[in-house]
Amino acid sequence: MDRRSFLRNGALAAGLAAAPGISSAKAWPSPSGEGFQPIPKRPLGKTGQSLSIIGLGGIVIMNADQAVANNTVAQAHAAGINYVDVAPSYGDAQQRLGPALKPYRDKFFLACKTGKRDKAEAAAALDNSLQLLETDHVDLYQHHAVTTMEDVNRILGPGGAQEAFEAARKAGKIRYLGFSAHSEEAALALLDHFDFDTVLFPINFVLVAKRNFGPRVIARVHDKGAGMLAIKAMAKSQWPAGMTPTQKPNPKEWYEPCSVPEQAALALRWTLSQRITAAIPPGDERYFPLAMYVAQNFQPITPEEEQHLIASAADATPIFPHG
Repeated sequence: MDRRSFLRNGALAAGLAAAPGISSAKAWPSPSGEGFQPIPKRPLGKTGQSLSIIGLGGIVIMNADQAVANNTVAQAHAAGINYVDVAPSYGDAQQRLGPALKPYRDKFFLACKTGKRDKAEAAAALDNSLQLLETDHVDLYQHHAVTTMEDVNRILGPGGAQEAFEAARKAGKIRYLGFSAHSEEAALALLDHFDFDTVLFPINFVLVAKRNFGPRVIARVHDKGAGMLAIKAMAKSQWPAGMTPTQKPNPKEWYEPCSVPEQAALALRWTLSQRITAAIPPGDERYFPLAMYVAQNFQPITPEEEQHLIASAADATPIFPHG
């Protein structure tokens, strides 16, 4: 089946008429299927590591039965994914990932995060994550969702979370240090004050088209020789004002993702065509098979496709209005 047929006739497209979100997809790309090729890998900055161009986000298995979590991790591994990202704020995802990763722990680059900003709380959060993930170390530990300069100052100041990160690396609990950010100002400030190994940042076609949000961070990350990781590739817009959580077709997402498979696939290809190592797809588990298919068959976006995608952002409200 070619890409166009998959997108138009595959399980992801089925049921779109009945709901505004991506429909459920029970079929995974088979590692034993005809024409199978593993998801490619790219270098991660100066770390010497190479990651699959998409990762498995922990939210995908949040609230799942353990058997489903185990199968998801096994399928990801079989497809060539070697990068997984999780955080304590993702519900029970850490509890599910611990047992699921156990047979493959040395095959995955495990990234975790903390939103704690002071030293003692960040150290305690790391120890708790290690216990839940059933491992003695994480490959990458990140300051989570850094948004304001107050966050930056607390992290880097005396008694801040950065002190816990550096101590944990010396103790062998962390291999690499990074951060995720929702603000260009905060991301650039952190990069100015410490040589982080990685940055996890929104690289999204709507944000670039409407706010030119992201290119400055990508450029600085490459100047520093760090690894560039992407989130929000398939994000489209803010949810309409007044919409309640029960009205959202994608309850795991605080933003409205691309609801049409062709656009979601093109949005991910656009992000993967930028100077990044890897992207984390949305937490809604219905998007993950599409993301794997796009990654397995990745082709850089063409100028014509990019023009079409950027034009489709005209009716979208950027998910980060400031920053």
